[in-house]
Amino acid sequence: MPALKAAIVQDANDGRVLMLAWMDEEAERRTRETGEAWFWSRSREQLWRKGETSGNVLRVVEIREDCDDDALLLRVEPAGPACHTGSRSCFAPALWRTISERVRDLPEGSYTASLAKAGVEKAAQKVVEEAGEAAVSAVARDGRLAEEAADVLYHLYALLAIAGVDVDEVEAVLRSRE
Repeated sequence: MPALKAAIVQDANDGRVLMLAWMDEEAERRTRETGEAWFWSRSREQLWRKGETSGNVLRVVEIREDCDDDALLLRVEPAGPACHTGSRSCFAPALWRTISERVRDLPEGSYTASLAKAGVEKAAQKVVEEAGEAAVSAVARDGRLAEEAADVLYHLYALLAIAGVDVDEVEAVLRSRE
């Protein structure tokens, strides 16, 4: 296996960490020459260009080396989601990554996939229904509020994914309101 450096990939526009990958000398050379991110796949043991199959390339704006030259920071402009799940970031909440992947892939037997196939209207209806159940549970003090709130959050994430809105967009709005 070639000598590898950790490559932290960060959105140049807002600073969000999108992914961590590995680079050998050839990946680093190609990245510098082409302006697009190349990495070394440890599992496949081969060089790969981010986005070669998905189209979600990473245009490199800047490369920074760390103090002892064993890691790189790539500041990029992404052309789509960085994560293979369809999420903007590999560091998004696990539930969000799972829901994004199921909405994208529509696996048989998945409730999320069936909700996605039913469309935005059905997903929105489920959010309203689950929010009502959470409110009733809170007022009734029946001890089920956490369970009902989990249903609300799940269905809200599903609605966002089905509507094509990344959870990062919601987090950005919340940060802007602090």
